[in-house]
Amino acid sequence: MAESSIADIISGAEMEMLEKVDKFKRELTSLRTGRANPQLLDSIQVEYYGSRVPLKQVASVSVPEPRTLEVRAWDAGALDAIEAELNKMDFGSSPSRNGGVIRINLPPMTEDQRKKMVKIVHNMGEDSRVQMRNIRREVLEKIKKAQKAGEVTEDDLERYEIEVQKHTDAYVKNVDDVVAAKEKELLTV
Repeated sequence: MAESSIADIISGAEMEMLEKVDKFKRELTSLRTGRANPQLLDSIQVEYYGSRVPLKQVASVSVPEPRTLEVRAWDAGALDAIEAELNKMDFGSSPSRNGGVIRINLPPMTEDQRKKMVKIVHNMGEDSRVQMRNIRREVLEKIKKAQKAGEVTEDDLERYEIEVQKHTDAYVKNVDDVVAAKEKELLTV
């Protein structure tokens, strides 16, 4: 295994770690905090002319007030389906329809709800850190195989191990920072 292919393996691992961090950030946006966030509705699929489509393909979602989401369908024929899907969600209050607009008033979160959400965030963060360590382990196994096959020297092996660990530490710290920011957001009343 040439030096360049090991650099490719390390670079590929770094890209994979970056993708995992981005995925983690996207998953966190769907968690409810004390404020309204249009991404709370990203996972909703609506029945529209015989097929299931994401809500954002048939309506716009806005935040007119800190604890209110407003859904405006682009086609009035989709309003009933949108309202039916929103009623299935647990927002703590029922969506209300006024003409072509569906409003969702989010009640303030209780202290217990906030603490539960913080636990969920910490668990999600730990899952992401485990994924980073698994990527590191896979890369190190590939490099050690190359070293056993005589394609990498002992010194190069050590240098690559240090480089991979630096990347892993950086991305784990990134996850920790995201967890800390989300925790602060959740606990801020």
